Amino acid sequence: MLRWTDTELRDRSRELAGLLVDTVAGGASVGFLAPLGPAEAAGWWRERADAVAAGRLTVWVAVDGTDRVMGTVSLALPDKPNSRHRAELVKLMVHRSARGQGLGRRLLATAERAAASTGITLLHLDTETGSPAERLYRSAGWTLAGTIPDYAANPAGELRPTTLYYKRLAPPAG
Repeated sequence: MLRWTDTELRDRSRELAGLLVDTVAGGASVGFLAPLGPAEAAGWWRERADAVAAGRLTVWVAVDGTDRVMGTVSLALPDKPNSRHRAELVKLMVHRSARGQGLGRRLLATAERAAASTGITLLHLDTETGSPAERLYRSAGWTLAGTIPDYAANPAGELRPTTLYYKRLAPPAG
């Protein structure tokens, strides 16, 4: 997993857009309705580059042996003094052709290790209730905090509940 800069996000926004389009087409609820076009998806990634440049977002990307984008995960970092001990895990995505091979788990572990190394002691996230991602988070030691009904529309436009999770991280040694 490589941590990408704002420049890399801008320069490779089309490739990242391909991953986002595939994720939405596969039915994952990551904030977009289907069909999601490549231009809209690339624009969304270019907007994330500004957050990376400002230090509000960290993005890791997994590529295959041919440098093709296969997955990503991000940490949204708070900007308030009373919440600098926590971050939100956002947009964990794995291309459908790479699912079932442990890439999601490796991306998740990368974000968790990086967060802990910077002194973050609490992560939180939300995910569509009953989704495959929910099984991943539970198996990786995340704790269920609750469920909110009709939280967001899935790619088909149907309102679905979301489940909130958190994970406490050990502070860095020393």
